[in-house]
Amino acid sequence: MTNFKWVDESEKQWDERAETWHSNSKEMWDKGSRKDILPFLTKHVTGEASICDLGCGDGYASYKLARKGFQVTGVDLSDQMLEKARERAKDTTAQFLKADISNVPVESASFDAIMAINSLEWTESPLKVLTEMKRVVKKDGFICIAILGPTAMPRINSYRRLYGEKVICNTMMPWELGKLAEENGLVKVDEIGVYKRGADTLPLEKLSLDLKQALTFMWVFMYQNK
Repeated sequence: MTNFKWVDESEKQWDERAETWHSNSKEMWDKGSRKDILPFLTKHVTGEASICDLGCGDGYASYKLARKGFQVTGVDLSDQMLEKARERAKDTTAQFLKADISNVPVESASFDAIMAINSLEWTESPLKVLTEMKRVVKKDGFICIAILGPTAMPRINSYRRLYGEKVICNTMMPWELGKLAEENGLVKVDEIGVYKRGADTLPLEKLSLDLKQALTFMWVFMYQNK
């Protein structure tokens, strides 16, 4: 792909995927792979807190959080996604910004918490995004990050890089994000796994952390900006 620019290509591809994503997002958040994320977040972050939803997509999670009384700002690159987000959340206080999540146009220490669900992997520099998260969240604020686990089929989006093709998916393993976050000053305070179907037949509580992560569709971290 000549003249490949990650941000431009990301905007283009997510605009193209907006309709398909929108048709599935409610199910994912209410009953599917993301159903445990908001309860996990609100275990640490109380109502009326300000939350930045980085890579908010069509805004269904932002909408749900706003309905719970949180002050939510969703950030996404895709105009098509943001159009759906604004329509969905029009009767709430949720706000939405078009921006690259590695460069959010807000002042430092603007939010009590950050949420980035399967968005960090879709950036050219996850480290740059982590640094931006630390900038825009308040001291002692929370950062909730979910990334795809080893068993997640969407990891296929990064496969063609092995042929030297340009892709917009920068997948990493849970342990890699854990190490990256720790080395850059974030303190892990909690984590949960979303397991591949069939893993519930195994004695998960007896497994080591690396074996638990190996069985996941998604791993969700909670960090604090100390």
